[in-house]
This record gives sequence, structure tokens and C-alpha cells, in this order.
Amino acid sequence: MPPKIARLAGLGAFGACAGFVVIYAYVAYLSRHTSTGGMMPVLSAVTWISVGLVVLALIAVHVAIAKQLLYLGKGGGARGL
Repeated sequence: MPPKIARLAGLGAFGACAGFVVIYAYVAYLSRHTSTGGMMPVLSAVTWISVGLVVLALIAVHVAIAKQLLYLGKGGGARGL
């Protein structure tokens, strides 16, 4: 992969992490308990935890991939994670 494309892909992976945080915040906003309706508080907490774990796993994978791509973008060779 050319270094310039690897660098852009690495920065894109970091950008995807920001997108995951925005999606998590939106799901948390939709699933909150309000006085006029919404989910029960216990179900809201379960939703936040379950979606949060998935988002954290996705962010961890994207950060690992981004670090590898940025290393390749600097002209380094392939290395193990």
C-alpha cells in the first residue's frame, strides 16, 4: 500500500472512532427514560452497557488498525500487532 494512502486510511480509522461515539450518544439519547415515556430505567441501563461494550470493542480495533496504518504511512514495513 502506498504510504500516502495508508496515512489517509489510518486517519479515517480514527475518524470512524468519533463516528462510533456519536452513534452511541444517539442511541443513549433515544433509550433514556422520560416522564412522558421512553424505556424503563433498568432497560435503558442494559441498553447503554450492551451497546457501550460493542462500541468500545469497535474503537479498540480501529485504533489498533489506525496505528498500524500510520506506521506504514511513515515508510515502515509490516509488523505484528
